[in-house]
Amino acid sequence: MDNENAARFLRSYNSIEAQLKSIYSVRPTQNFTDLVKRCSDMNITVRRYSTELIDYGKLRNAIVHHTAGAGETVIAVPCDEVVENIEYIERQVCRPPKVTDAFKVKKIVTAYADEPLLTAVREFAENRQKTVIVYDHGNMIGVINSYALYRIIADVAEGGENLTEYLRTTTCGEAVDPAEMENYRLMNKYATVLDVFTEFEKRRSLVAVIVTENGVLGEKVISIITPADFPRINKFLENYNVKPF
Repeated sequence: MDNENAARFLRSYNSIEAQLKSIYSVRPTQNFTDLVKRCSDMNITVRRYSTELIDYGKLRNAIVHHTAGAGETVIAVPCDEVVENIEYIERQVCRPPKVTDAFKVKKIVTAYADEPLLTAVREFAENRQKTVIVYDHGNMIGVINSYALYRIIADVAEGGENLTEYLRTTTCGEAVDPAEMENYRLMNKYATVLDVFTEFEKRRSLVAVIVTENGVLGEKVISIITPADFPRINKFLENYNVKPF
């Protein structure tokens, strides 16, 4: 009997089991089904594949027979489809794709701190984005959010000020509110698709995830991900034969 498929299945199964035990620090003797159920509460990818993983835990016991004094013996061989699927799951659990893999090219709307606020207004109108990244001498100092800008405009108009003059004489840097960054999450360039979806799941009010080299304010923005990007990420995942979020 050709045991290649069994060997591939067991390699992926063992990698998944070891990864979950390592990440979540469970007992070495933790039952695999219980391990999957526990990790499903903490890991979106495990949750997506929980049914298959539990089934594969049972299949693993059917493939391997324990013989006293002889160790493990392969008594069944899984089909190609099952082996390929557990290998896909292994990649998602153990080596999930980085979010930058899904966004090789994406327009990031920016403005400079010394430019008039009218520049940001134009950017919002022309690009239909909710966020403008503001730079000062090459350093990101914050963001201007479209809804926050509406509030500024409303306050100026209600205060009886000349709105046109305000937009032309107030700089983008002056309009940046440091507190606005609380509605965003900075992540480094190694952030995975799993990391990003987890952040949005934890904080439903999150406007966007901003990706920089090290995930700190002041660096150049590599990408910005909003819920509007989820279909594009799902399409990327589908091309890699994995379940969409």
